[in-house]
Amino acid sequence: MSDPVRFEVLATDGPARRGLLGTPHGSVPTPAFMPVGTRATVRALDPDDLRQAGTGMVLANTYHLMLRPGDDIVERMGGLHGFMGWDGPLLTDSGGYQVFSLDPRLDDDGVTFRSTYDGSTVRMTPEISVAVQERLGADIAMVLDHLVGLPAPLDRVREALQRTLRWSERAIEAHRRPDQALFGIVQGGVDPELRAESAAATAALGFPGFGIGGLSVGEEAEDRNRAIAATVAELPAGKVRYVMGLGDTEGVLDAVAGGCDLFDCVWPTRLARHGKVLTSAGDFSIRRAEFADDPAPLDESCRCRTCRNHSRAYLRHLLMTGELLVYRLLSIHNLTYTLGVMQGARDAIAAGGFEAFRSGLAASRRRV
Repeated sequence: MSDPVRFEVLATDGPARRGLLGTPHGSVPTPAFMPVGTRATVRALDPDDLRQAGTGMVLANTYHLMLRPGDDIVERMGGLHGFMGWDGPLLTDSGGYQVFSLDPRLDDDGVTFRSTYDGSTVRMTPEISVAVQERLGADIAMVLDHLVGLPAPLDRVREALQRTLRWSERAIEAHRRPDQALFGIVQGGVDPELRAESAAATAALGFPGFGIGGLSVGEEAEDRNRAIAATVAELPAGKVRYVMGLGDTEGVLDAVAGGCDLFDCVWPTRLARHGKVLTSAGDFSIRRAEFADDPAPLDESCRCRTCRNHSRAYLRHLLMTGELLVYRLLSIHNLTYTLGVMQGARDAIAAGGFEAFRSGLAASRRRV
């Protein structure tokens, strides 16, 4: 298997680690958060907004892009990088989340979906997923996996684990693009023994990096953290660990404390579209009437474009009158906040003060 990505651990503080993930389109300091650009765009934001917020890497969705506009069109437009005007690192998921979210017909060979756009039948196999992602051209592609909602019977979790391993072997066999890394995905629900079994078997396949899948689907934080710990114990220390779908502040810092490096979630931008503001002093809704004549920025400690230029009163006005600009401005702030937490974690790990940083942020994030 070719290895176009490199990962170097630069500093550790207990299990937490600061590293550098090198890709064909640049390097990403870790721990890092990837904004989700489902349809080759992070909603309401353009590439300049992403860069100014501090984005190092973006995630795009294989399933949606193969349907609209089609992976063949994306390929002709210069791949995802050229198509969306983003020259930094990109990761594409495999379509596996749709196994969970769209209730498809599932068999050992693959899955059959109904298109969310026109209702047509769509087939996805490990080989098709790899071929689509090679045409999309992201720096990192993910194997097709089978995840289940939690809680779930252990026999169902084990079945998904074993199917994911079989699909992983087929994905490795199908993968050809030398400038794109293929990452494996660990399953096993929240059962530590199944997680350890899946992680050890997935590691043995020799992937250059690993997704920790099947979490952030309804489990308790304590169960998730135990599952992550069991997984990390079986993965190579010198390869990147990516917790898929995790994006809330407390959950991400728990995973960083457990030795994980990469995260993605729609959380910051989705909350922004509903008027929810993330800050270092706690989260709040800008809809609240008390902000109608508040001249303060969203967060006094934030230096994003939104906080430098606009008041809470103005942003509430935009939201309450349905002005589209508010989605961009709140998304810029929430993403800047989230990426700032990652920068703070990296700095704290390098200085040997991660736990103090984590506990201090938790104390300051009172609910307001």
